[in-house]
Amino acid sequence: MATMTETIRCEEQINRYFVIHPLDDVPEQKVDTDALGPMAMTATVKWSLVSLRAYLVLMLLLVVFHVLQLAGLFGGAN
Repeated sequence: MATMTETIRCEEQINRYFVIHPLDDVPEQKVDTDALGPMAMTATVKWSLVSLRAYLVLMLLLVVFHVLQLAGLFGGAN
Protein backbone atom coordinates (compact mmCIF):
# COMPACT_ATOMS: atom_id res chain seq x y z
CA MET A 1 0.00 0.00 0.00
CA ALA A 2 1.37 3.35 -0.99
CA THR A 3 1.78 6.02 1.60
CA MET A 4 1.79 9.78 1.00
CA THR A 5 4.91 11.47 2.17
CA GLU A 6 3.76 15.04 1.40
CA THR A 7 0.44 16.62 2.04
CA ILE A 8 -1.16 18.58 -0.79
CA ARG A 9 -2.39 22.02 0.03
CA CYS A 10 -5.95 22.76 -0.93
CA GLU A 11 -4.90 26.11 -2.36
CA GLU A 12 -2.78 24.45 -5.04
CA GLN A 13 -5.62 22.24 -6.27
CA ILE A 14 -8.20 24.97 -6.76
CA ASN A 15 -8.39 26.52 -10.23
CA ARG A 16 -9.62 30.04 -9.84
CA TYR A 17 -11.30 31.90 -12.65
CA PHE A 18 -12.17 35.54 -12.36
CA VAL A 19 -15.15 36.76 -14.36
CA ILE A 20 -14.91 40.37 -15.43
CA HIS A 21 -17.89 42.15 -16.92
CA PRO A 22 -17.09 43.77 -20.32
CA LEU A 23 -18.14 47.19 -19.04
CA ASP A 24 -15.67 46.92 -16.16
CA ASP A 25 -12.83 45.55 -18.29
CA VAL A 26 -9.98 47.63 -19.70
CA PRO A 27 -10.83 48.53 -23.33
CA GLU A 28 -8.65 46.81 -25.91
CA GLN A 29 -6.96 48.58 -28.77
CA LYS A 30 -8.84 48.13 -32.04
CA VAL A 31 -7.20 47.30 -35.36
CA ASP A 32 -6.57 50.35 -37.54
CA THR A 33 -7.91 49.24 -40.93
CA ASP A 34 -6.69 52.40 -42.68
CA ALA A 35 -3.07 51.35 -42.22
CA LEU A 36 -3.50 47.78 -43.51
CA GLY A 37 -3.42 48.35 -47.28
CA PRO A 38 -4.93 46.15 -49.98
CA MET A 39 -5.23 42.42 -49.43
CA ALA A 40 -3.47 40.10 -51.84
CA MET A 41 -5.85 37.75 -53.66
CA THR A 42 -5.14 34.65 -55.65
CA ALA A 43 -6.57 34.12 -59.13
CA THR A 44 -9.10 31.64 -57.73
CA VAL A 45 -10.40 34.19 -55.25
CA LYS A 46 -10.66 36.87 -57.95
CA TRP A 47 -12.62 34.57 -60.27
CA SER A 48 -14.89 33.51 -57.42
CA LEU A 49 -15.70 37.13 -56.63
CA VAL A 50 -16.29 37.95 -60.30
CA SER A 51 -18.63 34.97 -60.69
CA LEU A 52 -20.48 35.96 -57.51
CA ARG A 53 -20.91 39.49 -58.83
CA ALA A 54 -22.17 38.17 -62.20
CA TYR A 55 -24.63 35.86 -60.41
CA LEU A 56 -25.99 38.71 -58.29
CA VAL A 57 -26.39 40.99 -61.32
CA LEU A 58 -28.17 38.20 -63.21
CA MET A 59 -30.56 37.59 -60.29
CA LEU A 60 -31.28 41.32 -60.07
CA LEU A 61 -32.04 41.44 -63.80
CA LEU A 62 -34.37 38.45 -63.45
CA VAL A 63 -36.26 40.16 -60.61
CA VAL A 64 -36.60 43.37 -62.64
CA PHE A 65 -37.79 41.35 -65.66
CA HIS A 66 -40.35 39.51 -63.55
CA VAL A 67 -41.68 42.76 -62.05
CA LEU A 68 -41.99 44.28 -65.54
CA GLN A 69 -43.68 41.09 -66.75
CA LEU A 70 -46.20 41.31 -63.89
CA ALA A 71 -46.79 44.96 -64.80
CA GLY A 72 -47.85 43.82 -68.27
CA LEU A 73 -44.99 45.21 -70.35
CA PHE A 74 -44.02 41.82 -71.87
CA GLY A 75 -47.38 40.28 -72.71
CA GLY A 76 -50.07 39.25 -70.30
CA ALA A 77 -49.73 38.84 -66.56
CA ASN A 78 -50.28 35.37 -65.09
